[in-house]
Amino acid sequence: MTAARDRLFVLEAEFADPEFPGRSFYCKDCITVEGLLAAFPDRAAGIELVRVPWPRPRAAVVDAIGEANQNLPALALAEGGFVNEIEALLAALHTRHGFPERHP
Repeated sequence: MTAARDRLFVLEAEFADPEFPGRSFYCKDCITVEGLLAAFPDRAAGIELVRVPWPRPRAAVVDAIGEANQNLPALALAEGGFVNEIEALLAALHTRHGFPERHP
């Protein structure tokens, strides 16, 4: 049996928003977190990364942490609960997975 891991939900790197036809976007916070994972792959290995599409409802996120909690990035904790506010999420990555702290 595989031990449960924290799951990090991020938006796909590039997405379209129907409110802005013909334009493409990225999520600043999702890209920041993905860059942190890429910079420290040994620490990222303990986290399941889940990329989800832009439009809501985001089924994988809803299934994991509820319909009211679709703001991303979101870290679903292995033992239950979640963090989806960027500063708290970065702090959780530090305390739970050994990533360096963000400089103030």
